[in-house]
Amino acid sequence: MSIVSGPLAWAATDRTDEGRTGAMIAQSGEFVLAVDLGTSGCKCALVAPDGTVNSWAFRPVALHIVDQLGAEQDPEDWWNALVGAAREALSALPAQARVIAVCCSSQGECTVAVDKSGKPLHRAMLWLDMRGAQQIRRRAGSGLLSIAGYEPLRLMRWIHRTGGAPALSGKDPAAHMAFIQETRPEIYEKTYKFLNALDYLNLRLTGRFVATVDSILTSWVTDNRDIANVHYDPKLIRQSGIDADKFPEIVRCTDLLGPLTPEAAQQLGLPQSTPVVAGAVDNSAAALGAGTIVDGETHIYIGTSSWIGAHVPFKKTDLSAQIASVPCALDGRYLATALQSSAGSNLSYLSNKLLFPDDEFGTPQPADFYAVVERIVASSPPGACGLLYTPWIFGERSPVDDSSLRAGLLNLSLHHSRADLIRAVLEGIALNTRWMLSPFIRFLGHPIKQVTLVGGGATSDAWCQIFADVLGVPVRQLVSSIQVNTIGAAFIGHVGLGKMKYNDLTTITRIRRTYTPDPATRNLYDERFEEFQLAYKRLAPFYKRINSKESRPS
Repeated sequence: MSIVSGPLAWAATDRTDEGRTGAMIAQSGEFVLAVDLGTSGCKCALVAPDGTVNSWAFRPVALHIVDQLGAEQDPEDWWNALVGAAREALSALPAQARVIAVCCSSQGECTVAVDKSGKPLHRAMLWLDMRGAQQIRRRAGSGLLSIAGYEPLRLMRWIHRTGGAPALSGKDPAAHMAFIQETRPEIYEKTYKFLNALDYLNLRLTGRFVATVDSILTSWVTDNRDIANVHYDPKLIRQSGIDADKFPEIVRCTDLLGPLTPEAAQQLGLPQSTPVVAGAVDNSAAALGAGTIVDGETHIYIGTSSWIGAHVPFKKTDLSAQIASVPCALDGRYLATALQSSAGSNLSYLSNKLLFPDDEFGTPQPADFYAVVERIVASSPPGACGLLYTPWIFGERSPVDDSSLRAGLLNLSLHHSRADLIRAVLEGIALNTRWMLSPFIRFLGHPIKQVTLVGGGATSDAWCQIFADVLGVPVRQLVSSIQVNTIGAAFIGHVGLGKMKYNDLTTITRIRRTYTPDPATRNLYDERFEEFQLAYKRLAPFYKRINSKESRPS
């Protein structure tokens, strides 16, 4: 039986094709074993070339919060979750069918140092981890002259060549590696390669130390000006302060890495000859799984974190709003992305810490918590009776990069109900997305006519309508929203094997429903958005002051 939990798993089974579940039987006899390693856990699925999911399974992975600012996971837990979910998905492989490849997608901006044998030297630092903020700030800026905390020449070099720059909040591999180098020198000396989460999975599958063009991005050491020739830049490596030989070989997302290792084949129960395609990080995979491959077509992912993404033909950076177009899985295109630190993690916190805490009181948490949320939120009107929620539960990335921000409930009164609280959380995340959307539209250079909402949160009818009303544009809900990263990884696998082309996605993407904005509710949310922005202006200095003691690790 599948283990389904966490913010990415909105419901125990995905609603697909109006009644069919995750046990759909595909017509094709050839499947890619697609892997999606998210923060909450690992999903695996057998996916046909037309995107049909034959079977899928999920295993959770524990998250460890360390020193107030650190967020870690054990790479061995990643692998065990992959093996467990894969074996369950493979148990439903139809007779006469076969797995033609394995291809992974994963959470990005993670860092794990491994030795020459591939053994992890520490728990992985996740995209939430801010312990390297001090180290990266020192490397980003020095002297009297700075631009937004960066030394101008270094900033110009980063933006001109990579399309972005290290996050001063510390939430990317550039900061993680600097933190390890300065505070864990014994680990740094033993490090053979620094790997992202995707790179580590590929190492376990094939024995190769490689990074994809998108997984290496936030190490900020690659020249991305020619999208067909992403390569390491010696000046950027020197600027990083990290030894050049500690970075892995770069490959394209559709490259074949080779067959499974004997150990991986044995644990997965697949032939050793099964090829492994390099894959992509989650935002690249989601853009493909959403079917948004035409320039400017926009998707919004709602999982543990959230982002807005669209493929574009140009390399560009908006430093003020933390938006950039960067290398991705789609040939000849960049992916414009704006990242929101916390989305579904707010709901996970609400469930695990407040409503149904797993503590000494033994409060039972319902297995269908998110289905319960769907029912409860319907009893609260739009606007949550004046309750406003700011979803910055672990800092924010875009449109402001501020690690001191925190979540909060504003205007709470005795008359507010549990339904108001839950609706306020859903609305707060949507309002924060609207905050990101304005600079994103300017970045694209044209209005957005509609968005495709994907991820676990997109399986909620109520949340899809909230997004439509808050953003003021139609919102498309996919048939398999919760499996979008897995499906995207499968598409990369099929393209890598030559079984399909990316242009095929425009005809095989299946839409379950389109939600249109309600004019009356839209007016209400316009006012709500002004209050949300005012809350940021008033609270940002307060959070900066009260959390200044968190600017350095304990």
